[in-house]
Amino acid sequence: MIKITPKKILILLSTFPLWIYAQDQPFFVAPEEQFLVSTDLHIHTTFSDGSVWPNIRVSEALKEGLDLISITDHLEYQPHHEDLPNPDRNRSYDIAKGSAKESKLIVIKGAEITRSMPPGHLNAVFIQDANKLLFPDDPSAGIEEANHQKGFVFWNHPNWEAQRKDGIARLDTMHIDLIERKLIHGIEVVNFTTYSEEAIEIALENDLTMLGTSDVHGLTTWDFDIPQGGHRPMTFVFSKDNSPKEVKKALFEGKTMVWFKELMIGKEEHLLDLVKANISASSPSYKDDELIAKVTLRNLSANTLHLKYTGPFTFHQDGTIFKIEPYSEKTINIKTLEIKTSFQLPFELLNGIIGRKKYLNFSIKTQ
Repeated sequence: MIKITPKKILILLSTFPLWIYAQDQPFFVAPEEQFLVSTDLHIHTTFSDGSVWPNIRVSEALKEGLDLISITDHLEYQPHHEDLPNPDRNRSYDIAKGSAKESKLIVIKGAEITRSMPPGHLNAVFIQDANKLLFPDDPSAGIEEANHQKGFVFWNHPNWEAQRKDGIARLDTMHIDLIERKLIHGIEVVNFTTYSEEAIEIALENDLTMLGTSDVHGLTTWDFDIPQGGHRPMTFVFSKDNSPKEVKKALFEGKTMVWFKELMIGKEEHLLDLVKANISASSPSYKDDELIAKVTLRNLSANTLHLKYTGPFTFHQDGTIFKIEPYSEKTINIKTLEIKTSFQLPFELLNGIIGRKKYLNFSIKTQ
């Protein structure tokens, strides 16, 4: 029998896809008294312009460790209609829901309202009937109906180059009106492989929920290099529990963190809670009469943490910018000038985004 040691686990982690390992460990440790629900709220199937049947989306989500998804096929855009007539816009949800019946995955009803700019494309999730959102000739009626159904509505890929040639997300008069009327509740700051600092700014200035989605049309394995350790963009929702009711409530309250490649994006208070739950520092130890403290930092998450030390001390064997790999440890040697039993370690998380060109600052105390 082969004994698996912590060191061997780290070796395995570096050579196998992240999602294989993540099935037995959470992507991130949830802050105390909260649930952290992993979601993808923008997914397509053959019932609009996707390439796979809805049950494949369920299988992908289960293999990749997601907790909740929404099938959001286009209402108006039906390029497969000659081969796959789709008179019931709820059908892809029904199939996915049935496929997930015996699993832990939650599937919620959703749809994509497809418009030229403005307002562009919007997703409506936690709706009751997708068919009632279909208004081909009215740019805002579907949005109003989604709100009538008490759905959560968010603006998709506001930086999409097909509708914003410069790739810059910006508000038109129609968006401002919809936001003021509280008919739009969120905005994608990440879509597929694109990231928008301008969308983050729009979210913060207008109290919109930040979301990151895959907008997948093909296979997630191919699009996000999952066999090589990649992952789809995800939105993590800070919820009271993992029920659809509480997840929906938390979305309306803006309690999210977006995970995109190695970036963690969210409002400062939520990202701070998450980071403090996922990094710890050991007690300092000293050798003989030396005044160099050895401290071990531990990363409990599936994401690499890129850190910059911002305190007064200098390090003995490293620079003050370093990274801690997923589920691993990093020992640093700090010249404290005197024996200290405990002290604060202030950092800037260089891949923790809390605004346009703004990064999370936090501090952890050695035990």
